[in-house]
Amino acid sequence: MQAPLPPLGWLRTFEAAARNLSFTGAARDLNMTQSAVSQQIKALESYLGRLLFHRRPRALELTESGLTYLPVVREAFRTLARGTRAITGTDQDVVQVQSNLTFAVHWLAPRLARFRAAHPEVQLNLSTELWEPRAITEGIDVEIRFSLRPADTIRAELLRSDHYYPVCAPGYPVTLADLAMHPLYDCSNLLCNWAAWAEDQNLSWSDPPVTYATTYTLSLSVAAAGGGLALAHDAIAGGMLKSGGLVAPFAHRAPMQEAYYLILSPQAEHSPGTVAFASWLRAEMAADQSGLLGTQA
Repeated sequence: MQAPLPPLGWLRTFEAAARNLSFTGAARDLNMTQSAVSQQIKALESYLGRLLFHRRPRALELTESGLTYLPVVREAFRTLARGTRAITGTDQDVVQVQSNLTFAVHWLAPRLARFRAAHPEVQLNLSTELWEPRAITEGIDVEIRFSLRPADTIRAELLRSDHYYPVCAPGYPVTLADLAMHPLYDCSNLLCNWAAWAEDQNLSWSDPPVTYATTYTLSLSVAAAGGGLALAHDAIAGGMLKSGGLVAPFAHRAPMQEAYYLILSPQAEHSPGTVAFASWLRAEMAADQSGLLGTQA
């Protein structure tokens, strides 16, 4: 005889507490009292015969049992949601997509109308990060990651490799000879930087000061406003170059060591919405690099 499952409410409370790493946060999300959350977690732990949380002075911490149980519970809720949509006739498929902020703003957002027109049955929820996570975030179905080649433990598909180059506002007065005298901007902690670009074309470089930002969106905005020069690549600057908001004053383009990778959650990689978005993304990337499509829907 199979053992009965714990009450669904206990599992929902566990997921909320694990997501917040706080009974107070779970209580807020579930419209419960903190004591009710604590009681339900204790009841679930008693039922399982395992502690799910370490109670620290300032926060909760998942035990090994909690870390093992959490993805099981979350996948069970996803299965319930999919089954509920199937029998209620709700045909909209929800796909959770994550990328860095700059890619989402400058590449993805201008093309989303095309995806919606092609796949009105798929709803995209977009999550943006300043820095790429080392592993796909829990609850994310599709991640577009800009980084060096991800670890072998992550199933990643190369989407595109770009070249990088300086950009500035139209009419901004600069030459290679006086480049080092101008304000230079860049995104921090990347190998495709000013020193590498200069070295790639054998410039006599005096190692001028560079102002770093945590996202390309900031450095590109400064360049577009006429405040100096920023490094960019086609995936993020292509639209602004085509519209005339930015220009590339020099012909030289250096190959990037970082690239864009597509990562699909194992739990969602076969869902129709995820498959549709991944296929559309590949096609848009290919068309963008071949110059067949602009960035406007």
